[in-house]
Amino acid sequence: MAENKKVRFIIERQDDPDSKPYMQTFEVDYRPSMNVITALMAIRTYPVDAEGNKTTPVAWDMSCLEEVCGACSMMINGTARQSCTALVDKLDQPIKLEPMRTYPVVRDLVVDRSSMFASLKKLKAWIPIDGIHDLGPGPRMSEKKRAWAYELSKCMTCGVCQEACPNVNDRSNFIGPAPATQPRLFNAHPTGAMNKAERLHALMELGGLQGCSNAQNCVRVCPKGIPLTTSIAALNRDMIIQSFRDFFGSDSG
Repeated sequence: MAENKKVRFIIERQDDPDSKPYMQTFEVDYRPSMNVITALMAIRTYPVDAEGNKTTPVAWDMSCLEEVCGACSMMINGTARQSCTALVDKLDQPIKLEPMRTYPVVRDLVVDRSSMFASLKKLKAWIPIDGIHDLGPGPRMSEKKRAWAYELSKCMTCGVCQEACPNVNDRSNFIGPAPATQPRLFNAHPTGAMNKAERLHALMELGGLQGCSNAQNCVRVCPKGIPLTTSIAALNRDMIIQSFRDFFGSDSG
């Protein structure tokens, strides 16, 4: 692609949560190794559409620009992914940008992912430690457990797996693969295990793991390659064991 060429973008825009979406076309100067974020920055600097009409800057989320924060997720040519790692040279043109459909649109490409974070809160996706005094060295994990737990810790709550999952929609209560797999990470921690039963009981409720149909879409699109369905299978086993503990009145640890 010659450097004097233009890159054409067709962007779905929406002025506010209650307004109707509309498409708008932009052209930006091509630069080698440019990504979608670079193009959006150029449009923000000079908000003029392909016909030369002045318009408002396109709104989108971003932060780290290194595929770590998960903020810049959007639909790019029909696929949910991170716009910071979407290189223009590897995309078919014109490049179509749309907001993810799983979440309510705030404005343009910005969506409200609060439902995913609410699910993480429901599942107690953290390790509670009381007090501010020196607790000394933390408990150690075996290297085998640490290795797969590290893979789960790579989740950046980007929402891409939620977008790809056919069971995450307004007709289902399924919380989705991103929050559903995090209890395995925190249950594996020696301190986090004290809340293991609480997390498993939350997964047993309506909207929990029973909503997963093992479509594997989440695994295919996850930018971090997290073994999501493997963890869901492991958690299903843990829930069965917890159910027996509950039935027979055994300790739930």
